[in-house]
Amino acid sequence: MISFVETCRVSFRAIVSNKMRSGLAMLGIVIGVGAVIAMLALGAGATFQIKSVMSSMGSNLLMIRPGTVTSGGIRMGAGSIPSLTLSDATAIKEECPSIEEVLAQYSGVAQVVYGNQNWSTQISGVTEGVFVVNDWQLKLGRPFTEQDIRSAAKVAILGTTVAQELFGYSDPVGETIRIKNIPFQVIGVLESKGESSWGRDQDDVVMV
Repeated sequence: MISFVETCRVSFRAIVSNKMRSGLAMLGIVIGVGAVIAMLALGAGATFQIKSVMSSMGSNLLMIRPGTVTSGGIRMGAGSIPSLTLSDATAIKEECPSIEEVLAQYSGVAQVVYGNQNWSTQISGVTEGVFVVNDWQLKLGRPFTEQDIRSAAKVAILGTTVAQELFGYSDPVGETIRIKNIPFQVIGVLESKGESSWGRDQDDVVMV
């Protein structure tokens, strides 16, 4: 019976006597293993990226948008008629036990002014559910409360891009900004989310 040591000795001699063949075999093994590792790493990276993008938008979402309207034979786009109200959002939350949280939101673009600084950005009127539904975290300040929503309080939370453009590195919490000449008190600043998968700056927003 051939011992293990003798087997290793014979194998080593075979490798040495066929250097080219042995080298090609080793190269094939290295390339094959490397390719498998690279593919697994790419797959894991893509999975992580997709999860990050979905998480930044909020997961397990069901979006309900207003209907369309036809004017003069021209069919407008989705959301062209305001057929949804805040009471609809309240009814969904109260009557659908499977839903964890509801966000009512209305958005537009406007100029935001602070002192001698101004910035054009997306203004989103939201309810307090925005932090759960869209997975937003606060960097500074406090979130909206139910009382803020019920009283239509003139309070605002800034995205980091807007905060930096208007205030630089100063703390904006407690300061007053103007949106279409209406004063809003800044109560918070959002944690940065960066760009979305389609290239939009998610931090270029003011929530009111």
